[in-house]
Amino acid sequence: MKWIIAAAAAVLLIGFVYWQLNSTKTAYVNGLPQYNQLPGREFIFQRDCYIFKFKRHNTEWPLVGANAPGSVMSVPALPAEVSPQYVGAALPEVRILDLARIGDRFKIISVRRETSRRGTHITFEILFINEAERRYPRLDAFWILDHTPEQRDEAPTILPDYAVERVKK
Repeated sequence: MKWIIAAAAAVLLIGFVYWQLNSTKTAYVNGLPQYNQLPGREFIFQRDCYIFKFKRHNTEWPLVGANAPGSVMSVPALPAEVSPQYVGAALPEVRILDLARIGDRFKIISVRRETSRRGTHITFEILFINEAERRYPRLDAFWILDHTPEQRDEAPTILPDYAVERVKK
């Protein structure tokens, strides 16, 4: 009987350690000085992208990105050509949900800091301007950001080969 209690305790301990190793702490950092000017800024896509989710590492919001070998950020698990034929496809590492097309507009709505055993990263939650027409209006922009400023404790920027800021007149 004692061995059953010991085995149950060992299973619980292993489960707790596994959960701790794979958990992510999310904090919204919109109010910090280096990020408070970002929410509300609008951008226009300059490249067709996929809206997708990784099968192995699930995120709260779908991600946006492309397989763009010449870019600083690229998702090799995605098909090189952005095509509607892949929407709904379950590839080995990703599930493709939708497309973001050149000219689609979005705005940054929130800045998140995610901390896990793999490190700390800043990412933006973005929202399509025509959100009522979109199946997935809110996205995680991690894969279209230049993360090098994070090393200097600055905000990441959206890569210009993915999107440019909309200039309001």
